[in-house]
Amino acid sequence: MSEQHTYRVIVRGTWDGLGDESRARLLAEAADHGLTSMRFTEEGTLSYEPSPLKAFSMRYVVVSDAADGEEMAGALAEERAETTLRELGHGFTGLRSTVTDLDTMKINRKSASRR
Repeated sequence: MSEQHTYRVIVRGTWDGLGDESRARLLAEAADHGLTSMRFTEEGTLSYEPSPLKAFSMRYVVVSDAADGEEMAGALAEERAETTLRELGHGFTGLRSTVTDLDTMKINRKSASRR
């Protein structure tokens, strides 16, 4: 069995071709998708600013084979984002992702004298 790594992925994009219904729903739900909603989950969390209603981000936790690397984790998260946004009926464009491998990231701890 291959080694699994856990990745945190931020998928960013812009709204595109939003219909009146989508725009109204996004504006009505904006308070639920602000700074306090920014969490990394397997299902993903959507966050955006209502004014201007232009860009959004979605945060995901992706667990996949370490051999597939960060590129695959990003592709999986972008696929999840596309599926979610299409199911919600929201138009979007320009998805791109930023990936962090939690299993290889270095944590700098402050020494007791620097706290």
